[in-house]
Parts: sequence; C-alpha cells; structure tokens
Amino acid sequence: MKKIAMLSMALCLVLTLSTSCKSKQSAYKAAYEQAKAREMEEPADDRTITPVTKTVSPPQSVNPVTKSASSTDTRQERITPISGENSSGLRLYSVVIGSFVNRTNAYSLKERMEKDGYSPILAENEQGMLRVIVTSYDNRSDAELSRDAIRSRYYPNFQDAWLLQRSY
Repeated sequence: MKKIAMLSMALCLVLTLSTSCKSKQSAYKAAYEQAKAREMEEPADDRTITPVTKTVSPPQSVNPVTKSASSTDTRQERITPISGENSSGLRLYSVVIGSFVNRTNAYSLKERMEKDGYSPILAENEQGMLRVIVTSYDNRSDAELSRDAIRSRYYPNFQDAWLLQRSY
C-alpha cells in the first residue's frame, strides 16, 4: 500500500512540474509574439536607436544643417550676464547652445566650450533660465553663419542652437 501511495505521489509531482513549465513557456511565447506583432505594426520612424559614440562625422555629401535661417529660431529676450562674466562680449545677436535652470549644468557646458576654444558667456533671462552663449555679433547674418558653423562642427549635437536677439 505504501508503494502505491509513493508511486502515485511521484506521478503527481512529475505531472505538476511538467505542466507548470509548459504554462510558463507558453506565457513567455505568447508575450513575445504580441510584442513582435506590435513592433511590426509601428512605423519604422517611431523606432529610434541611439548609438553611443564619441564622435560622429556626417557624410560629406549630406549637409547636416537642414534648418533654414529664419526668424523662427530667433528669440528676443532681456538678458543679464551672470556675475563674473564678461558683459562686454554680449552683442545684439548671440548664438545660444544651451538653456538651463540648473547652474551646474550650465557651468559644465561652458567649461566644455572653453576647452574647445570658445569664450562662452552665461547670461540669465527674466524667467531665471541660464543661457550658454558661445558667440555674439552686432549683425544677424554673422550670428547665423556662426550658428550654422557650430551645428556643422558639433553634428549631431547642438542642432537646436538658436539666435537670441538681446533687448534692452
């Protein structure tokens, strides 16, 4: 009698283990198939993969700067240089490559640009945003050329660089 009880318990245990593994496998397989089907339904433009690279150069035949010089990427603001900054370097039109609330981030970008040979200026607008200004000019066309050169030099970074027209 003991042998029959032990044999039936072993049989139950084996059946339980084999069916529990199958249910997990089928659940994983079903989830995988659903995810794969959703991936196939999404347009290719929505799936972006951002590679981690140190420096990426654009192909020579492609102009990485696609934005046209228009008034849409010029903003007019009243700005004041942060204390310790050279206010004489600020002109009417400035190229802004970063806007921060966090001072540490603004100073970090400023240091990076100083290492690259620029003389950036940190300025604050009336809303408290810190603007990292890399170049500043008296006329708009020079500022646009500088903005485009920065976009090309640092491609794909700083593609959102914009012009700030200083108001007094």
